[in-house]
Amino acid sequence: MNILGLSAYYHDSAAVLLRDGVLIAAAQEERFSRKKHDAGFPENAIKSCLSLGGIKLDDIDEIVFYDKPFVKFERLLETYLSYAPKGFCSFILAMPVWLKEKLFLKTTLKKRLAALGGVKIKDLPRLLFSEHHYSHAASAFFPSPYHKAAILCLDGVGEWATTSVWLGKGNTLTPLWEMNFPHSLGLLYSAFTYYLGFKVNSGEYKLMGLAPYGEPKYVSIICDNLLDIKDDGTFRLNMEYFNFSVGLTMTNDKFSRLFDLEVRTPETEITQKHMDIASSIQKVTEDIVLRLARTIYKEMDVEYLCMAGGVALNCVSNSRVLHESPFKDVWIQPAAGDAGGALGAAMIVWHEFHKNPREIKFPDSMQGAYLGPSYSDADISRQLDAMGAVYEKIDDSVAPQVLSKILAEENVLGWFQGRMEFGPRALGARSILADPGSDKMQTILNAKIKYRESFRPFAPAVPEEDVSKYFEINRECPYMLFTSLVKKSLRVPICEEQKKLSGIDKLNIRRSKLPAITHIDYSARVQTVNKKTNPRFHGVLKNFEKQSGYPVLVNTSFNVRGEPVVCTPTDAYSCFIRTEMDYLYIGNYLLHRNEQPYKRKEELVSKEQKLD
Repeated sequence: MNILGLSAYYHDSAAVLLRDGVLIAAAQEERFSRKKHDAGFPENAIKSCLSLGGIKLDDIDEIVFYDKPFVKFERLLETYLSYAPKGFCSFILAMPVWLKEKLFLKTTLKKRLAALGGVKIKDLPRLLFSEHHYSHAASAFFPSPYHKAAILCLDGVGEWATTSVWLGKGNTLTPLWEMNFPHSLGLLYSAFTYYLGFKVNSGEYKLMGLAPYGEPKYVSIICDNLLDIKDDGTFRLNMEYFNFSVGLTMTNDKFSRLFDLEVRTPETEITQKHMDIASSIQKVTEDIVLRLARTIYKEMDVEYLCMAGGVALNCVSNSRVLHESPFKDVWIQPAAGDAGGALGAAMIVWHEFHKNPREIKFPDSMQGAYLGPSYSDADISRQLDAMGAVYEKIDDSVAPQVLSKILAEENVLGWFQGRMEFGPRALGARSILADPGSDKMQTILNAKIKYRESFRPFAPAVPEEDVSKYFEINRECPYMLFTSLVKKSLRVPICEEQKKLSGIDKLNIRRSKLPAITHIDYSARVQTVNKKTNPRFHGVLKNFEKQSGYPVLVNTSFNVRGEPVVCTPTDAYSCFIRTEMDYLYIGNYLLHRNEQPYKRKEELVSKEQKLD
């Protein structure tokens, strides 16, 4: 049985193909459309999944959408009515979209699917609808390695739910309790993301990365004014300070007066106060998630916890749950946001609707999240030739040695190998790699490669079997969803004068023997690399150890700020030329920047326009 799962029309549209309960393919639409967080109909993602499955749309048995638009519309109407006449302008702006598209989503989806498959609407497979948090819960539990587990879903909002707790057992999910809109941890965090001048639904990572530069001086102000937190972790927001229910902004003037600070304009200076506020909301978020986890453990008395929803991408709070909660272990869906809802919806149909049993796999059923398209050497060379690229073929037998030498010489390497990752993280398929032992590498990567804020840290990749030698953690972390402290033996003592520095001045202090991946609090967002799951990446790491003495590399996503991670060889080459990467290794082909025909970015743009 082929099941197609879809998420769309809010953010992070995606498609997933499930065949007899096995995950065949999954991809986000943004990777193909090149629109960050693309919310449109996932036509290209669907085509990719069908191609990877070797089928056509009429081979699909059932299609399932990840939430229920009518229930979401009910929440919208009830919210506007409860606040009326406030929010009238927002209501007027929202209604045309709903009345034209979202309210009649079933018809819209059928029309788009029929056009995509070249079939009549009446000949389409049955179209089903899940609920938003139900889809999140399924994506968290069904691919996990546990027969029985508690499930915690945390996000902005689905239909009504913002926090939900479930029991997963075998092939069934049982809802236990939930918190509803507008009382949302995800929206609270997004409100501070907006307030600090970052973009909602994409800038939350920046807030998390900024937090260690500050001190949590405003925790009491937040807890005394913005929300009422109970001992069990449940809470209520004081909506007098927020505007997201019916307004066009996340916070209001009263919120700004509380902190005696206006909303930061994007790209303007980040002050110490901004950093302290970031640190404070991060601390509040961690405390709430940890309290909820402890409460769930007491209520359910199960050993394992699964998590999904956008808040589950906060790897710092995840780590506190892992180390400080009573749960024996924690598993988090790598595509924890809305994209993963497509996967959860498909699994609901297979396991709950059709009552098929689960095959539990260790470490999980996600296949390392390498679920997108791949490209043969013939595909790659054809695309590179069309761009006028200059390249040489490197034999597999010598590639790890050649590449590790390049990296050891402090070069930045674009790495494009195998199937594209599903979810927001680059996991060694569409990555940029570099030497973490270089003092200048974080600055080079942020300024000349990623074109992003200087304070943002970089993640390390390390062979799974070596992780405990370099980090204070002894478990697999294949999806970059937990942080760990760098081993004390690798840390560099800080002098008294350096200890007095504050804010962004802390950035250039060498804190460990691997400075490019050591954040200012000595933490790192670790990815462990499994030899079976990603043998090529694992081989380069082990060979790099022979060159440098450590099998650790900087692993950051293959993209520049504001763009999705690259998908095709053409995307990779374009990103390579537009930045100051030194080398690109794509399939079996190695490209050196100095040998390429484009001396200016404008020349490449002209070439791309001709190809289009």
